[in-house]
Amino acid sequence: MGLRTSVGLRWLNQSSIPVGVTWGIPWTKGRLSREEVPELCLVSGGDGSALQVQRDEAAEVTDGRHIGNSAANNTNDANNINNINRNLPMQSWATAYWPDGSVKWTAHAAVSLPEGEGTESDTGIVVTETEDAFIVDTGAIVCTVNKQGRGILRSIIQSGSGAMVCSGGNLICIREEISSVSGLRTLKEERFTGSTLRAEVEQHGPVRAVVRLDGRHQSAAGGQKQWLPYTLRLYFYAGLSSIRVMHTFYYDGNPQQDFVKGLGISFAVPLRGALYNRHARFAGDAGMFSESPKTLHTRRTKGRYQELYKAQTEGSTVQFDPEQDAYFLGLLDDSATWDSYKLVQDSSEHYRISKRTTEGCSWVKAADGRRARGLGYIGGEGGGLAAGLKDFWQKSPSGMEIHAATEKEGKLVVWFWSPDAPAMDLRHYDTKTHVESSYEGAEELRATPYGIANTSELTIWCTEETPCLAELERMAEELAAPARLVCEPAYYHKAGAFGIWSLPDRSTPAKADLEERLDGIIAFYQAEVEQRKWYGFWDYGDFMHSYDPVRHVWNYDLGGCAWQNTELAPNMWLWLMFLRSGQADVFRMAEAMTRHTSEVDVYHFGEYAGLGSRHNVMHWGCGCKEARIAMAGLHRYYYYLTADERIGDILDEVKDADYSTVTLDPMRAYFPKDEHPTHIRVGPDWAAFSSNWMTRWERFEDTAYRDKILTGIASIKAANFRLISGPTYGYDPKTGVLTGMGDDNWGRHLAICMGGPQIWFELAGMLEDLEWQDMLAEFGVFYNLPDEEKRALTGGAIGSHKLRFEHPVLSVAIAAYGAYYRRDAAVAAQCWEILLSNSFARVNLQEEAVSVTYVDGLLEIGWMNTNEASQWSINTIMSLELIPNELPESVNESKQFS
Repeated sequence: MGLRTSVGLRWLNQSSIPVGVTWGIPWTKGRLSREEVPELCLVSGGDGSALQVQRDEAAEVTDGRHIGNSAANNTNDANNINNINRNLPMQSWATAYWPDGSVKWTAHAAVSLPEGEGTESDTGIVVTETEDAFIVDTGAIVCTVNKQGRGILRSIIQSGSGAMVCSGGNLICIREEISSVSGLRTLKEERFTGSTLRAEVEQHGPVRAVVRLDGRHQSAAGGQKQWLPYTLRLYFYAGLSSIRVMHTFYYDGNPQQDFVKGLGISFAVPLRGALYNRHARFAGDAGMFSESPKTLHTRRTKGRYQELYKAQTEGSTVQFDPEQDAYFLGLLDDSATWDSYKLVQDSSEHYRISKRTTEGCSWVKAADGRRARGLGYIGGEGGGLAAGLKDFWQKSPSGMEIHAATEKEGKLVVWFWSPDAPAMDLRHYDTKTHVESSYEGAEELRATPYGIANTSELTIWCTEETPCLAELERMAEELAAPARLVCEPAYYHKAGAFGIWSLPDRSTPAKADLEERLDGIIAFYQAEVEQRKWYGFWDYGDFMHSYDPVRHVWNYDLGGCAWQNTELAPNMWLWLMFLRSGQADVFRMAEAMTRHTSEVDVYHFGEYAGLGSRHNVMHWGCGCKEARIAMAGLHRYYYYLTADERIGDILDEVKDADYSTVTLDPMRAYFPKDEHPTHIRVGPDWAAFSSNWMTRWERFEDTAYRDKILTGIASIKAANFRLISGPTYGYDPKTGVLTGMGDDNWGRHLAICMGGPQIWFELAGMLEDLEWQDMLAEFGVFYNLPDEEKRALTGGAIGSHKLRFEHPVLSVAIAAYGAYYRRDAAVAAQCWEILLSNSFARVNLQEEAVSVTYVDGLLEIGWMNTNEASQWSINTIMSLELIPNELPESVNESKQFS
């Protein structure tokens, strides 16, 4: 590669404390070879104001991008860097490849340091394996991780002082069983701890190491009973004394009797020094709960002792003279000793902090607040341990507890699900389905949570002394908005990341209006998440489906009209809005949805492995289990932008989802069992499969999955009218062959609104198959033709059923592709007529909202639905890229489309 390869980066969020960061970069076909990936380097401006990834040994940079906290300063202006630049340690690897073998996506890891700070290691991470443990030395800490059996962490030791700051870490679970005997309802609790079955070092480089543990929770009483499989990843970065922890658990119980009462992780923390030099901390809404097991506050704390009391509260070590301070020390001996503390975030709107002196005594309320920030700390002289849980209040009921603060070894517990809350109730909301009245998908009741999952992220910080309040605040800030490095929207666009989409353009009144509408829809949903409190352990990240203006509520109790569950691809909408805007708040919204939909709405094992549940009152409640819910095309955005290993697991899980349709035929209610193993539709079923296979192919260059795509495309090419035919086919997952069952046997709108076209466009760029591109264009042009033209073009075979081609707004992206590909101005004009006559193009949502009263006052838009908000946005974004020249000068120039 003769010319310098460089990519400018900017902070989506920049941390004020040292943190490890991992991010992804897309590359155009042929630009970067796999051999060149290790040669990439991270170059920083001497003042830390610019970062670039380069493939060049030279240290000079001629231009770069401003790096700032985008939450406060979202400017993307380029700045000339005139000072000397320096190379920073970076670890790089490829995450996807083009068909020619060049690199499509890379991932990179580095350590972000506030200006003027350095790490304690210049040698990188050292990982040593023994018979029963992995020992990870970051240069700042040495962490021993158990490879098998009970206990996750054996110890964490400070490299400098040699002090142990953690003497054990365990996953913990409380199972609650409800039973009725003689009419009496009783509860029985059983405790479990994590027991690892498999351990591996997933990645080991100079900057970053990842240790993965897989196991199950085992009865703490010594029995053999096991349940709730888990995957735990520990992330280590060179020179850092912090560890990022990714915790995933899978539900494998019987929801009628196996209730999860508590789920969390516990850390044992050696405590040294006098009780008044030990400290407990919880981050509240804005400040810090700061106390000691032996507070210096007495009724005679005055003068010098008042100053010492203030110093104690701020985390300082205080000292007394045994003779001079004998009286005051006597008062301390007489004062209460507080052994335990807890913070319970019981909902998104309330938490309580309590403490007690000893077991058997009451908990004393210390404080009530609204939204705690999920950070806790326990320590004494010589240091301690802080732990922070991301999305703490958003995924309530959560909690933190500190125990044995008066003993030689204390305990810090982080609860993903607090045992102070009612146990998880994963039962369905009814004992029967409501297909006609409530839009539920099937008469069969398949409302099982068996095989779903949930992932939580936390960070632990090992400290050599009790952090000052300002340092704890910086930790809490990092939890709320983790440090992220991203590329500029213009670079993502130029690189062709994720196919076809447009950058914002306000050069005409119509374009400016559309940009305002796109931003307004995002702003509406951001406000609605907060107004409607779409929070909770199993709900956070999802939107609701459609609205009931009579009760002034979303249809939370109306069968298939409640939670969205990826219906009409809202994930794609949010990620496209981030790619084109680069906004941190949009990233967080898309991230939350991806975390939720990829875990809760998907079956990770069992009968429905690789499938997901259609929208319902309960996320896993609908009898329709479909590949489109779980398809890789919805979740690969987050994977490639962040290199998140957990999402990588999920992309792997769905690669053979087509085999699950043999057990559960997607068309079982409409096509009887015959010679075919199963029946599928080109979309959304085969479209979902093709997204899974494309992702597998590009990630691992697995040509078996490429060949499955090619087999399917060949089958569609052989149909009488290619992509227009069908869309239902007989299907054999062993061969990948689709067998035709007629040219007009089902509706086409599900083929175009569930993310299929977006995947197919990107796939077309990979395959470079001109006939496949022509088929997509042909289908797009055909979709909105009058029925008589459809019949004329197909000899009467297609077009007699109007309902086969419903909802024109859903078709615009593929129709715009057809207009672009065939240079058909009439079709392009029709696309804009459909989009501009839609309410989302004509209405300012912020002005449309009216004040109403439900249980409290709120703003509502009575006609709102997420299906159309998502699809109108996606189709508008793509049309602005494909057919911008045909857009009228003004939105008002469009006619009402029917």
